[in-house]
Amino acid sequence: MNGNTRYMKWLFIISCMVTFFTPVKGQSLKPDSLTAAPIDFVSDTQQPLGVEKIYLKPTQNVRATEMIFAAVLRDKPSAVFMLGDIVSLGYRNKKWRSADRFLDSAKQQHIGVYAVLGNHDVMVKDKRGERNFSKRFPEHRRTGYLKIIDSIAMVLLNSNFSKLSVREIDQQQRWYLSIIDSLDHDAGIRGIIVGCHHPVFTNSNMVKPSAEVRHQFLPAFLRAKKCVLFITGHAHAFEHFVYQQKNFLVIGGGGGLHQPLTLKANMPADKAIAYKPLFHYLQLRRYGNFLQLVSQSIQPDFSGFDAGYSFSINMQ
Repeated sequence: MNGNTRYMKWLFIISCMVTFFTPVKGQSLKPDSLTAAPIDFVSDTQQPLGVEKIYLKPTQNVRATEMIFAAVLRDKPSAVFMLGDIVSLGYRNKKWRSADRFLDSAKQQHIGVYAVLGNHDVMVKDKRGERNFSKRFPEHRRTGYLKIIDSIAMVLLNSNFSKLSVREIDQQQRWYLSIIDSLDHDAGIRGIIVGCHHPVFTNSNMVKPSAEVRHQFLPAFLRAKKCVLFITGHAHAFEHFVYQQKNFLVIGGGGGLHQPLTLKANMPADKAIAYKPLFHYLQLRRYGNFLQLVSQSIQPDFSGFDAGYSFSINMQ
């Protein structure tokens, strides 16, 4: 092989690599962005309760959660967001053992982990459950809080409205409206993600979309230009809805019992209709003004993970 032929061969290989790794057509990447740390999201990592197994089939659920925790730690993400139902019964200390090992490992690796309350976290004995939760997530505020990672604002909300007083619901709502307006006019913020436990939309047969979340949180999200993604759990499935040109994800595949879905006429179309893994978590990376989202799902034989569903959001 002469020098010119060798040069052309390597030029072809390099051009193919650039094409493969470019997540959005026409969007140039900085050299170090190809290996940028993701922001990871996971939800519903609770162990199945005995009563739940009457209605839903268990499938190595505890093993799945352990695999997801290990995969997230291997990612070395810039941050992890857990969208509720961390454990099956938040007031029982022994239910926290697996989550505690994960949180301890994340702390050792200097990975920030942030969370919102799910219904299981405050089930039965809500005050004790919330105390256990707050010990693990000291930055948590029960009436909403904010984290900013790489110019992306995460607005984290409490959708357990039955556990909040009228005063607390009003306090959270006033804070939410104020922070969304402030972030929307902040030149340093490229995009806003809103997260809570209960979904705006879902086709789950086991849980309903939250009327309170729609009433309290949806209008401001739709109005704000920089609000680009609303992400929740509660329904144990992966769902992707687009409503008024905004993206809504349900990512409740962290280890809870998988829930069947039935398409409902009053729901937007599920863009991920062909992607229904038992267990999964989400990776997010920013490339300039684009967000690339990839759902990592556990393979059916539990031998590893597949990048099973991906899409990009333009924040311009």
